[in-house]
Amino acid sequence: MTEATDMPVPKTYPCPRCGKQTAWQDNKSKPFCSERCKLIDLGAWASEEYTLPAETTPFSDEL
Repeated sequence: MTEATDMPVPKTYPCPRCGKQTAWQDNKSKPFCSERCKLIDLGAWASEEYTLPAETTPFSDEL
């Protein structure tokens, strides 16, 4: 709580896209800081910029 207003300080966290500190409460784009960062991240997923490691299987060359 702050001394001047006795209001709780909103919890902040870094945006996963740009790193800007942003409040969690009342944020329509959470966990992102803005709709822009949310759409940039969605585009990265759509263009397959993110990948998950996977083990090769005996049949992986048939795909």
